[in-house]
Amino acid sequence: MKNRLLLSLFLLPLAFAACSRETGQESPSATAEPAAATETLVIERTASPLGARVFFITPDNGSIVGNPVKVEFGIEGMSVAKAGQQEPDSGHHHLLIDTGLPDLDQPIPADAQHIHFGDGSTSTEITLPPGEHTLQMLLGDYRHVPHDPPVVSEVITIEVEN
Repeated sequence: MKNRLLLSLFLLPLAFAACSRETGQESPSATAEPAAATETLVIERTASPLGARVFFITPDNGSIVGNPVKVEFGIEGMSVAKAGQQEPDSGHHHLLIDTGLPDLDQPIPADAQHIHFGDGSTSTEITLPPGEHTLQMLLGDYRHVPHDPPVVSEVITIEVEN
């Protein structure tokens, strides 16, 4: 009798597991891994001085241009510093092409639509396909994170000819 009871206690969980597999339900012992917690990285943003601004020197809004497109960045109320150099009231340019503003609480992406000028450049030449394009500038701090409040230009539209 004692052996039957032990055998029954041993077989009961196995029988339960087999039944639950047939019905498509998981047994209590077959627990799923917990879902990965989604964490938002909180990055402290560098303050920007009141009245700081970035703007396009060239091209002008509405310009019809050819390739390569010469782009010159202007800045007032702050200075330009290379990425990685933490200096007060400074940052470096990022050119946004045919896209909106990225998440302002995170580092600015680096891709074909978000061009970084971490070397401290204030001008560039870019090649764009023929057609209408939007350009915008966003200043990033030494870590490529937008300032608080963000120092961002107005969006300009240009037409690129062949």
